[in-house]
Amino acid sequence: MFRELKTQYELDEFDSSNRDVVKILLYAALLSLLVSRELLDLVTEQADDEIVFPPERWAATFRSHAQLILHELGEYLGYSPPPLLELLIEDAQKIHQQRTILQETLATATQPRCES
Repeated sequence: MFRELKTQYELDEFDSSNRDVVKILLYAALLSLLVSRELLDLVTEQADDEIVFPPERWAATFRSHAQLILHELGEYLGYSPPPLLELLIEDAQKIHQQRTILQETLATATQPRCES
């Protein structure tokens, strides 16, 4: 189990000196492992008896399909995410209307000046 946590959930690569951040990442890895193993049990029940699922191969498969698994789980539980277009519009807009962003400053600074 530790090897799986280390290789698939990158448990040995937490780059933080903040103890609380490390705890959160550790708990997230452990919860992911728990969900992965529960889903493996369900898949094993549904699969033919002769099919074998090596734990590390299953962990890699689970990780590569995690986004789809979360989407399916959300639909099953009745969660409907906000419409993508509205989310993109809200998150990408300029927050402070008076503050110029770096690209605007650069574009203004590099424009030729008209001499009158």
